Amino acid sequence: MAQTPPTRLTIRRPDDWHLHLRDGAMLQAVLPHTAAHFARAIIMPNLVPPVVTGAQAAAYRDRIMAVLPEGMTFTPLMTLYLTEDTDPEDVAAAHEAGIATAVKLYPAGATTNSASGVRDVTKVRPVLEKMGEIGMPLCIHGEVTDHDIDIFDRERVFIEKVLHPIRKKIPDLRVVLEHVTTQEAVDYVRDNPKNLAATITTHHLIINRNSILAGGIRPHFYCLPVAKRERHRIALVQAAVSGDRRFFLGTDSAPHTDAAKLQPCGCAGIFTAINTMSCLAEVFEAAGALKKLEHFASLNGPAYYRLPPNEETVTLVKGAPLDYPEIIETGDGPVTVFDPGFPLHWRVETA
Repeated sequence: MAQTPPTRLTIRRPDDWHLHLRDGAMLQAVLPHTAAHFARAIIMPNLVPPVVTGAQAAAYRDRIMAVLPEGMTFTPLMTLYLTEDTDPEDVAAAHEAGIATAVKLYPAGATTNSASGVRDVTKVRPVLEKMGEIGMPLCIHGEVTDHDIDIFDRERVFIEKVLHPIRKKIPDLRVVLEHVTTQEAVDYVRDNPKNLAATITTHHLIINRNSILAGGIRPHFYCLPVAKRERHRIALVQAAVSGDRRFFLGTDSAPHTDAAKLQPCGCAGIFTAINTMSCLAEVFEAAGALKKLEHFASLNGPAYYRLPPNEETVTLVKGAPLDYPEIIETGDGPVTVFDPGFPLHWRVETA
């Protein structure tokens, strides 16, 4: 006899291990949408100017907490933006003081506000060696920026030419390869079980490059790393639903105003904070793996970051199609919410 598909799922409250909150009016508008569902998040440091020092990270954390709506609980886990001038001792002090959870490596020019990033990895080796000594994770935007490398190959080339040599030279460095988009990245993580994990975004589980380009350009699906072929999307889904502890959720929810997205040279980033959990439930249900959603969203990330899972729970309920806003209004202008292209039937039940 066929089993009745579940219509309720209770899991530990999830965390987001890659999140952009921005600052100022944008921060105030988007933070409640993350805090409504997620207990903690790794906060990206690519502000203008970037969050480079421990003191700057502490100040940014204070700004986040100052606009958290009353009655909401949320813990921002701060990161430091790695530059070729980063002081290893400041990094270590910020980590020991509980100010900085991780350091973020942006190859210079790889994505939004990455101009201050790393051009020559050898110049940051002292920082990486110190991080290896103290067990501090390095979060990596894994793409080369060479103009002669095809944009769809930049992740694969980064793994071969940059990441693998770093890990051979500093084997104790704990690395999170963020927002992986390719079969090659999934295979690399699976083949290297020590000190390596990867985050997968909501949108990369759903869209492929046809979603952006076929039948017309859809700028609200444009992100970096850019979505790849369908076979790569399938590989990401298989990794996410596998329960493998090395893969966990990092939404890379990245709000930009519509005015910034709809330009001749528009911004890269997709805002998914509002409907991520609903999208994930649909993806995992379609794969016959709803029971693995808790691993991906709530358990694997804390385990890699050596933190306890959240004690609180959330319940997802399946019912009529979810009514979520197409845009949110912010003090900087409207921001379009990710549209997965299919109805969402799972909602997060509020207390």
